[in-house]
Amino acid sequence: MYRLSSWYKKYVKNGVEMKIEDRLIGVNYEPYIIAEMSGNHNQSLERALKIVEAASKAGAHAVKLQTYTADTMTLDTKKGEFFINDEKSLWNGNSLHDLYSKAYTPWEWHKSIINRAKELGMSCFSSPFDESAVDFLEGLDVVAYKIASFENNHLPLIKKVANTGKPVIISTGMASIDEIHEAVVTARNAGCKDLTLLKCTSTYPANPKNSNILTIPHMQELFGCEVGLSDHTMGIGVSIAAIAHGATIIEKHFTLSRADGGVDSAFSIEPKELNMLVEETKRAWECLGKPSYGPTKDEEKSLQFRRSIYISENMKKGEILSKDNIRIVRPGFGLHPRYYDSLLGKKVKNNLLKGTPISMDFIE
Repeated sequence: MYRLSSWYKKYVKNGVEMKIEDRLIGVNYEPYIIAEMSGNHNQSLERALKIVEAASKAGAHAVKLQTYTADTMTLDTKKGEFFINDEKSLWNGNSLHDLYSKAYTPWEWHKSIINRAKELGMSCFSSPFDESAVDFLEGLDVVAYKIASFENNHLPLIKKVANTGKPVIISTGMASIDEIHEAVVTARNAGCKDLTLLKCTSTYPANPKNSNILTIPHMQELFGCEVGLSDHTMGIGVSIAAIAHGATIIEKHFTLSRADGGVDSAFSIEPKELNMLVEETKRAWECLGKPSYGPTKDEEKSLQFRRSIYISENMKKGEILSKDNIRIVRPGFGLHPRYYDSLLGKKVKNNLLKGTPISMDFIE
């Protein structure tokens, strides 16, 4: 039932790689790491620019913003469901409008942030949360778009983003297979050719037990596109596991210091952790390789240190090989240990010194 359909297959060209600016993204390339700024700028442009600089220094390939205002996100009311009354929530005690007023990135900052990233050799793009944000971002000629998990059912927004012809990344948090299918069909029909889905668990922070990383290869098969991970867990272990199962993009929330506070700081990684994420996901990707047995080229020089059969005591011509005068030891220049039992009881036709690697030429 859940197999890559012919409808999807027409979009899969030369594998499922996608490209953001000059960087190819796919299983043949090192993981693409996105540092999500979100609201960690704490309403300071200076801090926002420092976050960009720290992300670049740590080795991230892109910085991502969020483009919305409180009014484009929700209604200005504290009544009922518009007020967060959940002691387990990081944002308990805030109305949605107040929360988004604290977290949003002022639109007049975007150009400065994008330009700083560009100066440092990084891409910078954003998650628009409504159609007006797409119009604004198009005016800045952003290089890609990200659809947040909470917006993956906003099909008019997905259609408008796809219509730009830019690469699109869609987080799949909370979405069923049917909902993901609907989002993908909407994007593809609107002209999106470069598409990546991100496996995501939309809790903050997320529990590794709820990450279900094995969904990643399943999604690749279902939808015929790149699949990555939007990771809200603490640490980098889940991200590394995702790479081992085919993820090609990792997105993590990023801050200068969790101690500085902020709406998303509690589940964001710091500069040293981001650098470790870049390095360790690259190692995880490099180690995947292909099914392989026997020594690699680099291992060949180590073959000499395997065990083989050696003369362990001086022997005279005609003496019989026994457990007292031959041993299986390192290095590996003698006969293979498989011959040990068959050598016992055989006579030698030469005088042999202790430390001589055994050869069949020595046996009568």
